[in-house]
Order: sequence, then C-alpha cells, then structure tokens
Amino acid sequence: MLERIKNIQWKQVAFFFLGLVALGGITMLMSLVGKKDEVQVCTSLKVLVEGKETFIDQQDISTIIKEKFGTVVGRSLKEIPLQQIENELLKSPYVSAADVHMDMDGKMQVAVQQRDVVIRIINQQGREYYVDSNNQKIPVTLKYVPHVMVANGNISEGYQKALEPVKSNLVKDLIKIVQETKEDDLWSNQIVQLYVNGDRDIEIVPRVGNQQLIIGNADSLHYKLDRLTTFYKHILPKVGSDAYSKVNVKYGGQIVCERKGDWFMDSLQMKMNKKVL
Repeated sequence: MLERIKNIQWKQVAFFFLGLVALGGITMLMSLVGKKDEVQVCTSLKVLVEGKETFIDQQDISTIIKEKFGTVVGRSLKEIPLQQIENELLKSPYVSAADVHMDMDGKMQVAVQQRDVVIRIINQQGREYYVDSNNQKIPVTLKYVPHVMVANGNISEGYQKALEPVKSNLVKDLIKIVQETKEDDLWSNQIVQLYVNGDRDIEIVPRVGNQQLIIGNADSLHYKLDRLTTFYKHILPKVGSDAYSKVNVKYGGQIVCERKGDWFMDSLQMKMNKKVL
C-alpha cells in the first residue's frame, strides 16, 4: 500500500485539482457576468465618427439607432442587439466600418469610420456621384460637399446604386490622375478640374493660365506630367501665358503647342524636350 502511494505522481494530481478549481472559478465568473447582464442596463450612448469627411455626424448615427432599434439607454444589456446595430450602420453608403460594444460600466460605445472620397464625377447627362478610395460610387448629398477634384464633360458612365464599382476605363483614368497628382506640390495646386472633351481625351483645367492641357488618357501619366512641367518651366516663361491655346502631351515624347487658329509644333523646342525628358 505504501509502495503504491509512493508511486503516485503527486505533481500531476496537484495540477489536475488546480485545473478543476480554475474551471470552477471560470464557470462561476461567467455565471456572475451573465446574471449581471440580465440586470444591468445601458447607462449611456457614446458615438465616435472617424474620417476626414463629414457626410454623417454623431446625431445621424444616434438617429439611425433610435429609429431602427428604439431608445437604448435604460434598457437591459441582453435586450440590445449589438450585431444587428452594426449591420444596420454598415448599410449607409457613407460608412466603411462600424464597431458597437458595451463597456464594463454599461456604456454603449459606437465607432464609425466614414468613406474617403477622391473625386466627384458629373457625367454627360448631368448625373453626379462620388468615387471613394476603393473605386466604389457614393451618392451625392446636399448636407455636405467634400473638397475633392471635379471631373465633367463627355463621361458616359452613370450612377445606378450606392457602392457599385467603377466600370469604365475613362473614369478609372480620372481617378488615377487625381491619385497621382494629389501629393505633388505643383499639380495639387495647379489642377482646378478635369474635363473630358469631344474626342474623349482628358484635359487638365489649370489654375494659372487659360491653355487647354490635353493628356489623353492615364497611360504613362508620370511622363506626361513631366512634359507639362517642362512646358511651365522652360516654354511658358519665354513665350508668355497667352501664346498658346492648347498644349498636348498625349503623344509619346512630344509637347504639341497650338496657337489660336494656327496649329504648329516647335521642332526646336522638341529637341530641348528630348534632352530634358
């Protein structure tokens, strides 16, 4: 008998009983938490709206929750459908993410992330919509007008429903131009608007000067912008801001300048451009 007792792995037995005690403690704690949730009520509602835009605000979020789920403050925690509230907030085309949870004091915490729009499109029928950073369409609202680039002209792609993806290469090119130029000191200030002309070429509407700056599409965009930079730095100071009505860089390695009523290419200038570019 004594030999059997000596052979018992007392350390393993101790770990076993400690595990039972821990399991019992966790079960008891979960039971207490469950009972607390049954009796504890929501003490307050805190809404945080994040993002640089202000399509929606704290009042909008609170209104959505109240209209769809009633007043939450004063209700027991078990009666508040947190996941359903999250799903409802995500139905808004201006919301990209939402998190709803209760803290230990019974406060309902709602955090909402707004979508980041990059361009406003006005198509040839006059239909307007925004496009966000994920190339999804966002409806225009009278409540808030974000400070983003506007593109109009001969754009056929319209708007059917919120969050539908951009389909046409033209609108994708317009977005690419905005993304390429927004961090550039020169072009972020110089570009006022984008316009699609009758040939479906994209034009830059400049802040300084009245020339039509034609870039065509967004292919080799970096090199096209480099050629336009050359025009502003090396050509414009020599000829003056009113010398040309059009400046076209859609063709590879070229800067084609056009006077009013007189089209020509400055071949001497082209040689300089090739050296510079």
